[in-house]
Amino acid sequence: MIQRSTLREQLAEALREEILAGRLAPDAEFTVREIAEQYGVSATPVREALVDLSAQGLLEVEQHRGYRIKQLTFTDFRQMVEALALVGDGVLHRNPALLQRPVGREAFTSIRRRAVAARQAALAGDLDILIAYDLRYWRELDALLENPHIGEFLDRLRVRCWAFLVPRLRGGPGGGERLAGRLWAGHLTLADAVETGDIDETGRLLSEYRSHILALAAELGVS
Repeated sequence: MIQRSTLREQLAEALREEILAGRLAPDAEFTVREIAEQYGVSATPVREALVDLSAQGLLEVEQHRGYRIKQLTFTDFRQMVEALALVGDGVLHRNPALLQRPVGREAFTSIRRRAVAARQAALAGDLDILIAYDLRYWRELDALLENPHIGEFLDRLRVRCWAFLVPRLRGGPGGGERLAGRLWAGHLTLADAVETGDIDETGRLLSEYRSHILALAAELGVS
């Protein structure tokens, strides 16, 4: 059972994990009642959680029918990656001092742990572990900006990017073996560049990351 202290947030997180795990496929439909029965809770926190996920661009409201997992197109994906580029490059070029200011050692110790785990999962093609550590890694990097509005915006974009890629990455035979070596694994190198305040290398690696996921989508035959 989900704890009722933060029921709305926990329900939203649980459903988001279902989407990112591919267990709720694009275009899947469900009602508030179905989700409430599944988790053993009342309708009100479910409705609130679904409203939150709709605002995050993961769900669509079906008039008089319930909710549906939003089916993102390649155009949506490309535009989201473009938005990541505009914000990321804008932060670097407009305020490069962000990379020069001192950051506590503990922050980078945690970021490095996420980076190592994400890199290992990417190289092994373990999508479930990769997504969890990848999102935590980016959230901790974004926290260094000390601007929660930018961090929240970037996090939502990355979640939606994964929501687009997951069903396509999971399709076809081979599982992790098919994905091994094809997923972006530059987390640790990027963490090094940020920690040393190397703006040029940070920008290059961010560009490499975006190019990689766009190329991967194209390789998957997305149209």
